[in-house]
Amino acid sequence: MSVELLTALVLFALVTSATPGPNNLMLMASGANYGFSRSIPHMLGISVGFGLMIVLVGAGLAQVFESYPVSYTVLKVISVLYLSYLAWKIATAAPIRGDAGKGRPMTFLQAAAFQWVNPKAWAMALTALSVYAPSQTLAAFALVAVIFASVNLPAITAWTVLGQQLARVLTNPRRLRVFNRTMAALLIASLYPVLWPR
Repeated sequence: MSVELLTALVLFALVTSATPGPNNLMLMASGANYGFSRSIPHMLGISVGFGLMIVLVGAGLAQVFESYPVSYTVLKVISVLYLSYLAWKIATAAPIRGDAGKGRPMTFLQAAAFQWVNPKAWAMALTALSVYAPSQTLAAFALVAVIFASVNLPAITAWTVLGQQLARVLTNPRRLRVFNRTMAALLIASLYPVLWPR
């Protein structure tokens, strides 16, 4: 991979990882509700899960969508339903600051598995593989995955820290409830490109 292409890939990974989307909105909510340390498995699950997704999609899963277009529709329906469920969970999350026994953040495996129903993750993976892995080899897919993981983890960490810092303002249960409902609404809004593509 040329230096120019590598630089472009790093910039693409940074912009797509740092901009709002389902992962970042859920991490900000997790940071606000559960704190940074309890959200670490969620963050690691996103980075590792997305990296694995890139390699597997590059290795042939993308061809399934080309061969069976209905599979894309099925994935879209599952994505919308699951994101709606997660939005409901965020909107109804109970304040846990005074009661650590209630609620729990997403686990490593849940976050890794979530990448497969995350519309933004699919768009990022397919674009990265088609544009930044022109040789279409396993080594090229692995390089794209490593670059994304390297850039993605610091970017999503910032969202979790932002949520943790917001927790200082969200000490009032009513404010926390408004915050959670706002995050849930934004998560639903992130489905707009999936439901109404251009």
